[in-house]
Amino acid sequence: MNEKIYCKSGGCSAKLGAKKLSHILEKIDSYKDSHVLVGFDSRDDAAVYQIDENHAFVSTLDFFPPMVEDPYLYGQIAATNALSDIYAMNGTPKTALNIVCFPENEDLNILGKIIEGGNSKLVEAKCALVGGHSIRDDSIKYGLSVTGLVNPIDVKKNNGTQCGDVLILTKPLGVGLTLNALRMDDCSKSMQERVFKSMTTLNKYACDILKKYDVHALTDVTGFGLLVHLNEMLDEKNSAVIYKDSIPYFDDCQKYVEEFYLSGAAQTNRNSVEGKIYFDCDFFTEEILFDPQTSGGLLASVSKEDLEKLEIDFKENNLELYVVGEVIEKNEYNVYVR
Repeated sequence: MNEKIYCKSGGCSAKLGAKKLSHILEKIDSYKDSHVLVGFDSRDDAAVYQIDENHAFVSTLDFFPPMVEDPYLYGQIAATNALSDIYAMNGTPKTALNIVCFPENEDLNILGKIIEGGNSKLVEAKCALVGGHSIRDDSIKYGLSVTGLVNPIDVKKNNGTQCGDVLILTKPLGVGLTLNALRMDDCSKSMQERVFKSMTTLNKYACDILKKYDVHALTDVTGFGLLVHLNEMLDEKNSAVIYKDSIPYFDDCQKYVEEFYLSGAAQTNRNSVEGKIYFDCDFFTEEILFDPQTSGGLLASVSKEDLEKLEIDFKENNLELYVVGEVIEKNEYNVYVR
């Protein structure tokens, strides 16, 4: 059995650009239902539908081509990424459906490994795999549709930033650059282990801690990179400062930029916020902020008064937490990197 899968360009770097998606979706006249608390109009991470006074569904789906050759690891990363959208809404995942595209003549043992990997993260999340759908395709794609629950008053939208908030990030950046280096056979074993561990760490654990604090806006950083996701969070209501010397990234990323292991997805991200970002930093910092993440961390806009306790709480639970910026009054640019 061949236990490797071919990957040319995968993960969240395979996303369509934010500007193209907005252009399409703004023309869609969807049915209006008063129970829909969050739909696609706010460009949030998942949809929220209220059932009764205390319960709402959180719905999302996510799938992509392979970004690693190990099918089990690919399944783990895809499931971790899909579950993240539920956590980004402050929800609890309950059920999941597999989404599978698979070549008819490919070894089915590979598909078995992918689904096993995905299920291992669902089990960790205490989320039941209840079915799925598969089609024949020229190339492999895998992901999940996940449904969760949340109390309507506890929903965390991505666009509630408040002036004076601090911006915190729960995973380092540089996944896209690292995957590019891996495809070029220029990524050390230690770097692979570090990045793969991050990509398969559920955002559940960070979300569980954030539930205890005054979080005004929450999202996960994935294929659009930190700056595009942050721009969506600000929603033209506020601006933000990103501290250029406080951005966390995986160790070898600077080398990868010097070697020009750059992706078209990062350039697409850059184009989608053209004219909205002010840079007072070097080229590497720009690239790391536009780098497409797969299964990235949570980006939260939290009350400055909670920061000290938050940092202690994350440290006591052996979780990463990085203060990357602050929310300021609306200014000429949406984001200032300085």
